[in-house]
Amino acid sequence: MDFIAFMPYSQGKEYKSAFYYPFPEYFLYLYRKQIPGQMKKFFLLFCLSLLSNVVYPQWTWQNPLPQGNGLSAVYFPDALTGYAVGNYGTILKTTDGGTSWTLLSCGLDCPVSSVFFTDADHGYIGVQYGMILKTTDGGLSWTSFSSGTNYSFQSIFFTDANTGYAVAQMGTILKTVNAGITWSFMPSGTTYPLESVYFPTATTGYVVGQFGKILKTANAGASWTLQASGTTDELYSVFFTDPNTGYAVGGYYSTYYKAGTILKTSDGGSTWIPQTSGTNKLLLSVYFTSADTGFAAGQYGTILRTINGGGAWTGVQSGTYNVFGGICFTSTNTGYVAGGCGTLLQTVDAGMSWSPLSYGTTNRLSSVIFTDENTGYAVGDTGTILKTTNQGMTWSALYSGTQCPLYSVYFPDANTGYAVGGTYPYGGVVLKTVNAGNSWTTVSSGSFNWLYSVFFTDVNTGYAVGENGTIIKTSNGGTIWTSLTSGTTKTLRSVYFPSGNTGYVTGDVATVLKTTNAGMGWASLMNGTYNDFYSCYFTDVNTGYIVSDYGSILKTINGGTDWTSTTTGSGGPYYSVQFINDSTGYVVGGYGAVLKTTNGGTSWAYPVCRTTNSLRSVFFTDANTGHVVGDGGTIFYTSDGGFDFIQDPVVNNATYTIYPNPATNKITVSAKIKSVETTISIFRITGEMIIREQTRDQEQVEINVSTLPKGVYIVKIQSGTGVESKKLVIQ
Repeated sequence: MDFIAFMPYSQGKEYKSAFYYPFPEYFLYLYRKQIPGQMKKFFLLFCLSLLSNVVYPQWTWQNPLPQGNGLSAVYFPDALTGYAVGNYGTILKTTDGGTSWTLLSCGLDCPVSSVFFTDADHGYIGVQYGMILKTTDGGLSWTSFSSGTNYSFQSIFFTDANTGYAVAQMGTILKTVNAGITWSFMPSGTTYPLESVYFPTATTGYVVGQFGKILKTANAGASWTLQASGTTDELYSVFFTDPNTGYAVGGYYSTYYKAGTILKTSDGGSTWIPQTSGTNKLLLSVYFTSADTGFAAGQYGTILRTINGGGAWTGVQSGTYNVFGGICFTSTNTGYVAGGCGTLLQTVDAGMSWSPLSYGTTNRLSSVIFTDENTGYAVGDTGTILKTTNQGMTWSALYSGTQCPLYSVYFPDANTGYAVGGTYPYGGVVLKTVNAGNSWTTVSSGSFNWLYSVFFTDVNTGYAVGENGTIIKTSNGGTIWTSLTSGTTKTLRSVYFPSGNTGYVTGDVATVLKTTNAGMGWASLMNGTYNDFYSCYFTDVNTGYIVSDYGSILKTINGGTDWTSTTTGSGGPYYSVQFINDSTGYVVGGYGAVLKTTNGGTSWAYPVCRTTNSLRSVFFTDANTGHVVGDGGTIFYTSDGGFDFIQDPVVNNATYTIYPNPATNKITVSAKIKSVETTISIFRITGEMIIREQTRDQEQVEINVSTLPKGVYIVKIQSGTGVESKKLVIQ
């Protein structure tokens, strides 16, 4: 089982934000049912009448499992019931001690940074934009409560069923005494970001944060005093074994200095003594099961263990290089860690060894292809080659014989396939199989440059492209590869032949090359841009598409003589494009972007793929069945063409109104609570985004809709108070 990540998440001051940056709005939750005729409008109006907190995703995780979004925190209110939360609104729940996990939804696509449950059913999560959500039914539904701030809550802690605390940026400390219904600001005396809160008693509590800040309260949060930590390192987690004895962990990272910081106090925070951690990795979470036995977890799969109250710490093998954001124990022997790429581990021997509860590779996957509706292959970093024979329900690792990254895979028939990549100091790598991937042999490419794309026009004739303008060709099934003259030194990233003689190559700095004589000569095509082109696809010798690093999609209908650009409403980058017929195509890219067109690229809709992992490759075997692969071992599958028209889940307590509605010339979006940042998007019922407005610190926003044809539209509003979707009628 491959459980080693090629590259961990953030190495810098992002700490818990290693799992979630303020991602662009690529995502659309509105889907389209394949319903005939007049039933579509009826179904739309029906869906808009629902107030549901249930998500019906049309892309499902196939690798890693149970899912692959980064996890920032884990909490078990009892021995069997546990929750893990993280990127893109991810909430996982187990009721059998981690053996199986169910993916829940809070109805939001923004990161969930903290979790705390007072019992198996009653719990709280901290979300970006100052949201605190509560569940009373074990995560089946969530209610949003106003916190009065727009900052992301990094930690939540309750001392009893009603009394809780939450901390965030700008020295924010909030308290509730009525089980989260209302929250009050507590004076912290600092404006530095706060990362963790812990109360060893009902009245005594501690908060730690950036630049070594440690705060203490002895009166249940009414006032806080600054403790002398003796460090300016970032502190990300705090834990006390009794009112006097506690630990804070963190570190500092720069090009020149790294530290895995552990501090200990034995006098209720009056003094903090540095402990020797034995690591230079950032530590993001700490937990003690007794006065002597404790654990710290953090970057690069780091887990430390002490059995003498912090006097000495030893590293424990975790089996992964993914960052750990949270650690929790249910007994002296049983504990859990959660982290990057959906990593979940369990120990049953007091932390001496750890076993995976999640599985599947977390290596970046760069390319996917299917030879029939069931059989497919994906390749990626560290020589990863995966194969499925059941539409991706299971993926098996194949032995590639190399540790070099593989960037592209192509099968000209069911048994014969090629994968290309690169490694130092040998340059371009070409692998070949003649038995459907059961074994792979290395073929001499004759090139010292890395190869990024491979394509075959028949079982014998193939092309590969790569660094320094490299184009190589084989006419004998890969036995011999010959270098072709490309006329450029730019890095070439994609090759596609719509016919035996006519082919196209795209690459960096707007490079587009074309051949009409099977590669004997290449002409450079002008396209009016300077973007890096990552992928090209042609539906015939004249009609083709290119995707680039800055979110542009170019189309030609005359063999590359002229190109038109499609505005997609997002900034890219886009890494892969595929069309299943003349009209229907898909594009995938950074931050989990998935785009779909059904009109030959004139407009693009945004099917939701519930991740912010970059997606590197897309492949559909028919109009409904497709796969996308990407960073962190991501593999998603759809059986309905990528999206279904189902109502966007919303958070309770709606805060926005739209008037007039119906409208003719303009609408006003009015908020009950002012939000620092608000994004308002208007979609056609087909899923195409046509208007997008971003505002700051405004309670009312006017939008010109005079150019919209009469009909029904969806308005999606995302802000610090949540996500709301509303019907808009233009008359």
